[in-house]
Order: sequence, then C-alpha cells, then structure tokens
Amino acid sequence: MDNNMIEVTIDSIRVSLMSPHRLVILKDTAQERYLTIWIGPCESDAITAELQGQGSPRPLTHDLLKSLIGTLGARVQYIFINDLREDVYYARVVMDFNGRTVDVDARPSDAIALAVRVRAPIYVSDSVMDRAAILPDQEIESDPSAAPLVELDEDDEDKLGIFKDFVDTLSFDEDEPDKE
Repeated sequence: MDNNMIEVTIDSIRVSLMSPHRLVILKDTAQERYLTIWIGPCESDAITAELQGQGSPRPLTHDLLKSLIGTLGARVQYIFINDLREDVYYARVVMDFNGRTVDVDARPSDAIALAVRVRAPIYVSDSVMDRAAILPDQEIESDPSAAPLVELDEDDEDKLGIFKDFVDTLSFDEDEPDKE
C-alpha cells in the first residue's frame, strides 16, 4: 500500500436538483475534509441499495463483479482513487490473486459500488485530496455545478409528496385555462 493514501468513508450520496447526476461525498477519516465526486444515477442507486441492505432478486452488475472476483479466487484488498485529470477522477481496484497483487483501472463510482459489496476500504491519493477536498467551512453550494443539493433518504418520497401534488396541478399548455 502506498504511503500517500488517505482512507475515506462514504459520508453521503446527494442528488442535484439541476441534473440527473448524483454526488458521492467521501470523508477523510483522519481530518475534517471531504471529496465530492459526480456519479451517475445507476451507480448511486447501486451504492445506496447496498449501504441500506436492500437486496435484488437477481445480481446487479456490481454483484456480478463481486461474484466473478470471488469465483476466480481473488480478493479485493482496497479501492484507490489515484488521479484527477481535467475534472475526471480515476480509480484502481487492487486485488490479491493467488498471492499476487493485481490492480485494475475503474471508474470511481463502480469501484465504490464494488467496495461496499466486498467491505473493502477506500483510499484517495493525498495529491487528489490536496487539490480537490472541501473543508467543512467551505460552502458546497459555492460550486455552481454542485448546487442545489439535498441528501438522499429513505423518506424522500414522503418529503417530496407535497411538491409532487403541487406540480401535478400545474398546467403547461398555454391554451388551457388554469385549474382552480
């Protein structure tokens, strides 16, 4: 393991109201700083479902990957988010295979989804953390690409119900009179 690796945990998954993408917020275990990574909705759902203990009747992609790795006799040692170039994060899945260390290039979102399934630690390069980490006194909303955000929660459907009812009453057809 590289000495320049910082262990992180998944702090939260957030959804942008401005796009279909999500943010995974990783928290440095040694300091009060966070790393935000944009991820797709499928990867977000895969991570969230596993963290909440929700199973699937059939294996999803990350479950299949976990099964393949185990069937081949390999073991995921850790996930390493090792680079950030032109606003794109890069990750490695580091495995033990028959006493040999093998690392495989991966998108961070897929690597994190695998990590939660196999209970592997997640690390970030200190150079990536130094360049991209957010400190708690910084406003996440100060980054226009990340605002506004809300936390994902099991009760999101209930919380948003009143807004859904309101939106359902709106008329977007200019020729149709308002319903009141």
